[in-house]
Amino acid sequence: MSTTRSRVSRLSRRPRGRAGLAAALLLALGLAGCNTRSPETTGSIGGLGATGAVARGEIDALAERSKADPGDARLAIRYARALRANDQAGQASAVLQQAALRNPKDTALLGAYGKSLVEVGRYREAIEVLSNAHTPANPDWRILSAQGSAAAQMGEQGRAQGFYEAALKIRPNEPSLLSNLGLSYALSRNLDQAEQTLRLADAQPGADARVRANLALVLGLKGRYPEAEAVLRRDMGPAEAAANVAALRKLAAQPNRFKPEAATQRG
Repeated sequence: MSTTRSRVSRLSRRPRGRAGLAAALLLALGLAGCNTRSPETTGSIGGLGATGAVARGEIDALAERSKADPGDARLAIRYARALRANDQAGQASAVLQQAALRNPKDTALLGAYGKSLVEVGRYREAIEVLSNAHTPANPDWRILSAQGSAAAQMGEQGRAQGFYEAALKIRPNEPSLLSNLGLSYALSRNLDQAEQTLRLADAQPGADARVRANLALVLGLKGRYPEAEAVLRRDMGPAEAAANVAALRKLAAQPNRFKPEAATQRG
């Protein structure tokens, strides 16, 4: 058995970690923030790239094909994408795990599996798997972003920022990376640096609503609620923007809002 195969097998038996403060902040807002859903593109485990629900019949067909050939890496990724589109992230991760055990050197598959682990909250495992999905000689900015997202969720903001900064050297001014980095600065209590980074992200052509959601979050934490609401209104109606700002006010009023949650394990 190879070293990578042994590591994948060992990781699969570890307990799941609990989401940290980043998720709590974003859930308090009810916004699609960077580090919750997509490690590679502003919180996107869009790593699997699923969009929209998939018909039950198609999933059943993919399940049959996967059962017949569980070692087909490309089929496993496609099947996992379909499962994820139907909100079955845990099952998608299990499919990718089995394929990774059979293809321990397939970097594309390991990347998809690692990103799926981030999505289901198994952050430390994700970082280890993702470390095998690229090499120092040929780094992938999307993998680095996913590793940063996992580290941020565990409260390891310095480590997360290192991943994001390394990714930005490969993909300068990528708005999703800047947005994740800005959120990590916020979680490090550096709100001025967070705002500066998020404004740079917002100025990029590819910036989307998730980037602006994180900018609004930081503005709210700084007590600049009218500015936060103005940013939110670029992507939502006045009533929804006002409701989110009200959530921000409650969040900012909490005395320990920046106290990182300890990394705990549960079965």
